[in-house]
Amino acid sequence: MGLLLITLIMGGIVGWLASVLMHTDQQMGIFANIAVGVLGSFIGHFIAGLLGFAAYGLIARLIVATAGAALLIAGLRHFGVYR
Repeated sequence: MGLLLITLIMGGIVGWLASVLMHTDQQMGIFANIAVGVLGSFIGHFIAGLLGFAAYGLIARLIVATAGAALLIAGLRHFGVYR
């Protein structure tokens, strides 16, 4: 239960950082931030692994997760979900 709670909190923080970075913070609510943060974290760490980059430490993981969430927001913008 504790790991799920930490995942949701960190997903919300990462999603919020990515939405501020991509200027969609006015359109996204807390649930969208959590969803984008969690899914974007998976995407970011997957792409980093493909590139041979392993994120060690909290700051590196936060940067990779935020970059993945920003990439997810950019993809959603491309398909017209966010403007």
